[in-house]
Amino acid sequence: MNMPSPVPASPSWDARQKRMIELIGQLAPNPGFTLAPLDGVKFMRANQSMPRTPVMYEPSICVIVQGRKRGYLGDEMFVYDAQQYLVLSVPLPFESETEASEKEPLLGMAIRIDLSVVAELLMALDQAGSYAQVMPKGIYATPLDDCLGDAVQRLLEVLAGPAVEAKLLGPSIMREIYFRVLTGSQGGALRAALAHHSQFGKVAKALRRIHHEFNDDLDVAALASEAGMSPAAFHAHFKAVTQTSPIQYLKTTRLHRARLMMVQDGLNAAVAATRVGYESASQFSREFKRLFGRSPVEETRFMKALLVETQEPRAPRRVEGAYVTAQ
Repeated sequence: MNMPSPVPASPSWDARQKRMIELIGQLAPNPGFTLAPLDGVKFMRANQSMPRTPVMYEPSICVIVQGRKRGYLGDEMFVYDAQQYLVLSVPLPFESETEASEKEPLLGMAIRIDLSVVAELLMALDQAGSYAQVMPKGIYATPLDDCLGDAVQRLLEVLAGPAVEAKLLGPSIMREIYFRVLTGSQGGALRAALAHHSQFGKVAKALRRIHHEFNDDLDVAALASEAGMSPAAFHAHFKAVTQTSPIQYLKTTRLHRARLMMVQDGLNAAVAATRVGYESASQFSREFKRLFGRSPVEETRFMKALLVETQEPRAPRRVEGAYVTAQ
């Protein structure tokens, strides 16, 4: 179990926290996800607690400014709240529950990790000989330090301002946030995810392929061969990162994708099943209910009633990357 150590509050931290709550409260007025006027950024709001439910996040940096979330990956539990930020270096399915209320809603933001920008920064850090040396993990939470917190607040200020500021200033602040994460305690995980010679990096590459080709007939033996491992070694290293087997991971990815298609696109279960690579609609329904606890029809109805997706008129994009249809 990974329980975060408490971070003592300072006057500057309190002021920043109060301002972040105010800004995200304005930027995310409705429950669910609100897309920012900057590609790769979205806001989260929940006005009530939500039970433990399966989610899947893309590689991203998640910052919670109010409320609390608990994540569960295998036997590990991690907390990310107003004093924590969460980094996912690889796309991972896990379970999450939310603590929130009308009086104190959960407020947060998610920043998609642009691996090309991260790779560029890593090259510069390598040349300077400055980077974090830690054992990589797929997901964990750590305290939000002053440097990263200040950068996140500046990004929020820009996103709450005129659209031209978001367009011109936002990308440079996001780059700074990547830099702060890379040089912080979670930087080793991002570095390892892009290091093709490491076992973690090889698994990360396989995970990215699965997410790009989830509807194809992927073969675990072929993935292992591409990673330069035997099937047994690939299975062991894959499970160390994801807490599940390659086959189960592929199934989970397909089911999350199908749920997104049914909730956002209005597809029925049969069409969604075919789109994500299932040949048997009955098998899809069985495995869907085993993962989410409800049939495809029941889950779609539940999710549509639970979430309200808010689109920014200045940036009409779809919520695609994280596959997350529950907070």
